[in-house]
Amino acid sequence: MAERPTDAELLKRARRDAQAFRELYERYAAAVHAFFVRRTRDEEAALELTAETFAAAWLARTRFEGRTEGSAAPWLFGIARNLLAQSVRRGAIERRARERLRLVSTAATVDVAEAWLEGVEVDLRSALASLGDGGRAAIQLRVLDDLDYGEIGR
Repeated sequence: MAERPTDAELLKRARRDAQAFRELYERYAAAVHAFFVRRTRDEEAALELTAETFAAAWLARTRFEGRTEGSAAPWLFGIARNLLAQSVRRGAIERRARERLRLVSTAATVDVAEAWLEGVEVDLRSALASLGDGGRAAIQLRVLDDLDYGEIGR
């Protein structure tokens, strides 16, 4: 039986192989979607934000700087958190990545609310508590403390 590839390996392969990105999507889509459902309490908004997160990740896949054995979770949840904040600031769900990929055909009908950001840090910390020590530390440094990968490595 073949060993399961790491997230970093999948992202490296995804530069030329869409199936590798699909595997990464399948690993994290439910967790990203659940994050957005908790934040927005709106299924349609959560689906749109999840789609935008993975569209943005697809566009940025060549810039992923994770270690070979590292998780893509901090990177993906960083994208998710930033998209949520951008959408609240703009008063509309961010659609830039999906538009670049020509994945958007109609206007969003979701009302964006400031309340989506209330307790976001607490929600992320709660999710982190369910991880092992190494994963928790890496995600906290990248997503919550907003350190770049070089700083985390040091």
